[in-house]
Amino acid sequence: MDFGALIQTLAIAALPVIFAITLHEAAHGYAARHFGDPTAWQAGRISLNPLRHVDPLGTLLVPALILLTSYLAAGSVMLFGWAKPVPVNFGRLRHPKRDMLWVAVAGPAVNLLMAVGWAAMFKLDTLMPYNVYTLPLAEMSRTGINVNLVLMVLNLLPLPPLDGGRIAVSLLPQRLAWKFAQLERWGFPILLLLMFTGILGDLMWPFVSLFRDLIIVLFQLN
Repeated sequence: MDFGALIQTLAIAALPVIFAITLHEAAHGYAARHFGDPTAWQAGRISLNPLRHVDPLGTLLVPALILLTSYLAAGSVMLFGWAKPVPVNFGRLRHPKRDMLWVAVAGPAVNLLMAVGWAAMFKLDTLMPYNVYTLPLAEMSRTGINVNLVLMVLNLLPLPPLDGGRIAVSLLPQRLAWKFAQLERWGFPILLLLMFTGILGDLMWPFVSLFRDLIIVLFQLN
């Protein structure tokens, strides 16, 4: 892959990635406000403006370094990063331990809905007469499906501070939940270790492939 093709790939991926990250974080804020915590709303974080969700380290520096390293090492594109978490004060939820589950689920649920939405766009593209936009739209839709499924599965891993970790804390008995929540300080180092050792991919791809296959069957995509 030359740098021209790399730029083209990034241009096609930009819109699906921005929507995937922005709506994921906004969904947490909407859910938190619904269940009694207005912290994200008061901070102006319930927004579709991607700039409000940019983390200088996780959204810019780390993805840029991983992208450059993967391209130089293997000539392929690999992306990994994160947005600035929406502030949620679980103590302000009407039922903190129970409502934590719904606030956490909101982000991955929106990613699943967006994956389905991009699949519908892909199906519509296949029914349109061929023109200069059909191929770029197909690639953008395919990227939208994959990015949202990866983000959904990644966030559902039962590791604090990922959404799956919050869900586990909500479901576990109080004493076990408190102990499990103490893993949060080590969450991102553990996640990076899993990624660079290849274990993260081994854990995620069976589930990503399962949901992708279900979407392909549902929309009868080739």
